[in-house]
Amino acid sequence: MNVDLSQVAVVIPALNEAESLPLVLKDMPKVGWVFVVDNGSSDGTGAVARQLGATVLRQPNPGYGNACQTGIKAATKQNADVVVILDGDHSFDALEIPKLVGPILDGEADMVLGDRTNTADPGALAVQQKFGNWVATSLIRGITGHQYADMGPFRAIRTQSLIDMNMEDPNFGWNVEMQLKALRHEMRVIEIPVKCRNRAAGESKISGSLRAGIRCGIKMMAATWRYAK
Repeated sequence: MNVDLSQVAVVIPALNEAESLPLVLKDMPKVGWVFVVDNGSSDGTGAVARQLGATVLRQPNPGYGNACQTGIKAATKQNADVVVILDGDHSFDALEIPKLVGPILDGEADMVLGDRTNTADPGALAVQQKFGNWVATSLIRGITGHQYADMGPFRAIRTQSLIDMNMEDPNFGWNVEMQLKALRHEMRVIEIPVKCRNRAAGESKISGSLRAGIRCGIKMMAATWRYAK
């Protein structure tokens, strides 16, 4: 897909992803900026990312939303037109970035979400992740009438739309907040199937344990009620 990515900033929130980041960055298409946000890693994640040409930002305050916000601020300072959020565990394919960005640059959408529901490799989504997705999307449908397919983290959004949203959530309620606020602001949102594979190395912060999955699910449900108001 021939898409001009020169004004696209990719934000990669990362916590102890030194093993998988080289795979993510190796597949990265030529974009305007790649910001790896080191969210308190102890395994040299920042050094690895820097060696591979990414701009490394540090966010010592824990939380997925905090890390995303740090990268988005950097993208805004560079006047990037579009922000892509991509995990650092190689579960998503960076080569699919043009597929998400294309509809935004063509004026067809303000936000494009990567949908994993029918494309994830066996085992890539834990039971607690699937359940959390079902709960969050069902609550959003009940509150707004809009049916999302997924709450996946691989997404592209117009930078101005992000600014208009005034994002707040510091943790795993981030995706819920964004998807609810997109509806509130009557943004054009589409979902596109994307590949989703088992993470390259280490343990997922969400699905790595039942306790982590439950904790994340509770935060997502709480965020749904909070940002639906």
